[in-house]
Amino acid sequence: MSDRTPYEQLGVGEDASFDEIKEARDRLFEEHSGDRQLLEKIETAYDAVLMDRLRLRQQGKIKVPERIRFPERVVPEAPANVPSASSARTPGWLKNALDTPSQADILLPAGIFLGLCLLALQAPSIALAVGAGVSLYFLNRKENRFGRAVLLTLVSLLVGVLLGGQLAALIQPQLGVLLSLDTLAAWIAFFFLWLTDSFLK
Repeated sequence: MSDRTPYEQLGVGEDASFDEIKEARDRLFEEHSGDRQLLEKIETAYDAVLMDRLRLRQQGKIKVPERIRFPERVVPEAPANVPSASSARTPGWLKNALDTPSQADILLPAGIFLGLCLLALQAPSIALAVGAGVSLYFLNRKENRFGRAVLLTLVSLLVGVLLGGQLAALIQPQLGVLLSLDTLAAWIAFFFLWLTDSFLK
């Protein structure tokens, strides 16, 4: 073993990382745990490799990673199993109900509901019926739970129409005769349907 280089004794290449060198030493220690002389040779080879690496680093031949050169700049990562402060305050039922949609999951329903707003100018009740179908489709597509999709669609449609009717009655006098109460109520209902489709599971 003595006629080989320290790198060869450890079984690593000269371009091996520090972690690879340490793993090789640990592996050899496990394999030869009973041979004290061989363990001393392994430790000597390991020390020689570390000294060679230090010399090369001082000569600028090894690039030192930024996380080692400037440890104060490294932001420690939070452990994966510790919940963040905001998620710890959010109730479990709410976390299970909320979705984190992609941009497409937000924009596609928004585009369809904007188109339905145009239809509501002529036929608000037909536009609402189509909007309910669209909402049902998008909610069912997320988790393939049809009953839950029907329930969420009906609740958001009901809340949207009731609040829409109330808000439309308040807003419509300011708009004059530009929009009917039914059209304004349908638009507000579409907003609630879009919120449900985009941000609920």
